[in-house]
Amino acid sequence: MANRRSRRQFGWVRKLPSGRFQASYLAPDGGRRYAPETFKTRGDAAAWLTLRESEMLRGEWVDPELGRITLATFGSRWIEEHRLSDRTRELYEMLFRLHISPFLGGRQLARVSPDSVRAWRNQLLNDGRSADAAAKSYRLLRAIMNTAIDDGRIRRNPCRIKGADKAHTPERPVATIAQVYTLAELIGDRFRVFILAAAFTGLRWGELLALRRMDVNLDARTINVTRSVNELSRGRLVVGPPKSAAGARTVTIPGVLVDELRRHQAEFVGTEPWALVFTGSKGATPRRSTWRQTVQWSATIKEAGLPEGFHFHDLRHTGNHLASQSGASTRELMHRMGHASMRAALVYQHATDERARQIADRLSEVVEREKPRDDDSDGEAGAVDTGG
Repeated sequence: MANRRSRRQFGWVRKLPSGRFQASYLAPDGGRRYAPETFKTRGDAAAWLTLRESEMLRGEWVDPELGRITLATFGSRWIEEHRLSDRTRELYEMLFRLHISPFLGGRQLARVSPDSVRAWRNQLLNDGRSADAAAKSYRLLRAIMNTAIDDGRIRRNPCRIKGADKAHTPERPVATIAQVYTLAELIGDRFRVFILAAAFTGLRWGELLALRRMDVNLDARTINVTRSVNELSRGRLVVGPPKSAAGARTVTIPGVLVDELRRHQAEFVGTEPWALVFTGSKGATPRRSTWRQTVQWSATIKEAGLPEGFHFHDLRHTGNHLASQSGASTRELMHRMGHASMRAALVYQHATDERARQIADRLSEVVEREKPRDDDSDGEAGAVDTGG
């Protein structure tokens, strides 16, 4: 009887009763690992073992056992274990539950391939998911798979669709300084400085609401941002750290805002160091939905001459544009905005580039007006002396 199992220098090849060949080898932990499928010929099985041996020699071997966990299990664990703000965690749970797990959750990590990711994204868009939701879901999946690489569960990230992490969104509106002041006046005394601070410091909604008297140093003209208020989907307010590590920062207050803040504190803020700087009429932290109704946001922005759909966050957008036009560098913008990445700051830096071009154009106009003209000469400059 022919020997149905042969021993190689690395691994084993065994002929099965079906006539196909099975390949296996010993992993570094001493456990046996089998090829995920059988082979038609002994040579094909031997070639597969040669590849696994080569991966071990190069330090690129990935334990297939680790890649057998499903994406649903690994992704849920990823969201649970990562350090995230409550609002971001809620967003990730929603994206994973609605847009990722129903399509890819049952697959093993090792079985999530580039073509399955492409098919998943196409299905999202074909099923009517917005481009923004698809881009956010893609970024989340890519982050989860990057951790799977770090954990030695997969070798390469299957998320390789160029541009899939971006969604085209229309340019957000920017208010003029006059519109900011008009809006602040129309909003009313209690939230007048809330509007001005959003526009002239670039702080986020949650960062402004989390400010306490001790965070604002009017003599030094600084605001220490150390916490943020997050409003979850059911209206619960949670105070936690800023959106990212870069969000914990010290922001310099523009001089025009110092006296405004001083008057606001005297009228609306308690004397205790922990007293909140911005509260509703009953001393509570405002919620977005009820605050918009209280100040009649839609009607008020219209009266201020701002476009329909102007959001409170667009005041921060306005402040970042103003800082950029004031000459702030990309690094300075990153710090002021509380961003660790240059990507967002470069959006505002583009405004500075536009301003630089305007200055260059005006300079060109001045030079054109003042430079000597050929027909301005008195007829003697440049004349050749003939000696006559």
